[in-house]
Amino acid sequence: MNLRFRKYSWQLASSSIRDIRQRVFVEEQQVPPELEWDDTDEIADHYLAVDDSNTPVATARLFSTMEETGYIGRMAVLPEYRGRGAGDALLRHLLAESTGRFQELKLSAQQHATGFYQRFGFHICSDIYDDAGIPHLDMRCLAPTLASHPGDQRAKPLILGEDSESWLFGDESTMLELMDSLVAQAGQRIWLYDDVLDHGLYDRYPLRELISAVARRHRLSEVRILIHDDKPLVKRRHQLVELMRRLTSRIELRLVNTDYPMENQPFLLADREGVLYRHDFNKPEGFANFANPGRVKLMEEAFQRMWDAGRGSLELRELPL
Repeated sequence: MNLRFRKYSWQLASSSIRDIRQRVFVEEQQVPPELEWDDTDEIADHYLAVDDSNTPVATARLFSTMEETGYIGRMAVLPEYRGRGAGDALLRHLLAESTGRFQELKLSAQQHATGFYQRFGFHICSDIYDDAGIPHLDMRCLAPTLASHPGDQRAKPLILGEDSESWLFGDESTMLELMDSLVAQAGQRIWLYDDVLDHGLYDRYPLRELISAVARRHRLSEVRILIHDDKPLVKRRHQLVELMRRLTSRIELRLVNTDYPMENQPFLLADREGVLYRHDFNKPEGFANFANPGRVKLMEEAFQRMWDAGRGSLELRELPL
């Protein structure tokens, strides 16, 4: 099915947008009208998908409350067009529209539709909750640029434990999208090895919040940070160091013992399946795997050897909170 997309403000929106939502949500799914029509419509961009004969097929809205995060909502395909790729085409268009505009996309998915959104790089980030009598889960995509072009062979791109193909990167922005996507999905463990805790890579508020969530998620959660040099952290405040000192039982930092064998490439491990690996300490070049337990096991063993031989940082302990 060939579709074209039209973008409207609510004030100038085609009546077809309201008609599709009325038919799908209010009539078919029995959503109360007072819940379907809300103030968000006034601030959102509304998208209408039409076929070659200009017949309306599907609609969705996209809005932001913070410029870094975009929210997709009210996505609906008319019953007679379902199963023909209309939903895929619309969501891919929304991802393309978000590229370069949002660092993160969020949406509230009906429980039965989570698999659909996972095919486009969205992962579940909440427990089930009720919305208008329908079970929902929150989902997010931290790499909309990558998710908009995942390749034909990726059934669930960027999904931890599911996406078994490698993602190659050669620039910092792509590397950070992959890093954040891995950390966000970790259920219990993040192990990070690098020469320094570079401020450009790791001293970022979004990463701090993601790591904080991992550290607080489970009583056995652990975040281990293993570096060669802590002097840059002493000279300049670092968000991860501040977080570490507030969650001392969940986040620990050690320095490599140079008298023992060391790895020559930095890496990050997420649970027992995800890895981000750089070929050089000073270059944003390498690969990420979201479902490669064999590789993770080998790197886990190397990390554990260095960790056991490492030592704590006396300088960081003495820094005031």
